[in-house]
Amino acid sequence: MDFRPQLIIFDCDGVLVDSEPLAMRALIAAIARQGLTLDPDVAYRDYLGRSLASISASLEESHGVPLGAHALETMRGELYALFRKELRATSGTSQTLERLESPFCVASSSQPERIRLSLELTGLLAYFEPNIFSATMVENGKPAPDLFLYAAAAMNTAPARCLVIEDSPAGITAARAAGMRVFGYLGGSHAEPADLRAVMEALAPDAIFDDMQSLPDLVGSRQSKKTAR
Repeated sequence: MDFRPQLIIFDCDGVLVDSEPLAMRALIAAIARQGLTLDPDVAYRDYLGRSLASISASLEESHGVPLGAHALETMRGELYALFRKELRATSGTSQTLERLESPFCVASSSQPERIRLSLELTGLLAYFEPNIFSATMVENGKPAPDLFLYAAAAMNTAPARCLVIEDSPAGITAARAAGMRVFGYLGGSHAEPADLRAVMEALAPDAIFDDMQSLPDLVGSRQSKKTAR
């Protein structure tokens, strides 16, 4: 049975833009300034795909060391400087967006200005504006389903007719909780150091792929648990 989505919801970081290694560098440095040393593998495992507010709350719960307002602001400044120097779109993204027949939007854990900066720096903003949704717009970020449900409602699409493209365990969990189909993307440069394939396969999204340009061919078919390499 064919499933043709009426809306494709893209995560931003690690899916549209290859930002996760830069974000982790900035996050680990910010946490170190709070007096806590965090290994990169732990950071990827625990914080990939989550909002800064969620990360701060988690750090406070686990280590008693939240990221305060000053630490967060300093981190954002450093991260945006890194983005302006090094950020790139994931390979084949613009070509893929040109080929998609279904409407699409972006729903990210990041703040709106970071999403727009990321898309602007990589030449992708025109594809998405104004359909850009941030975790700051909902009460609970990923892995809660709130953001994806908010995006679907704003785009006048039933959750069951949405397809989410995600790279993080939190995002895949959120899409499932929202009652949406979800494809796991492994084309970002963080996928290998974060050991995402094993984690993603355990979560069993509807498809797993690592070449963004294969997405138009995957969309439209209900090939459950398919892996594209």
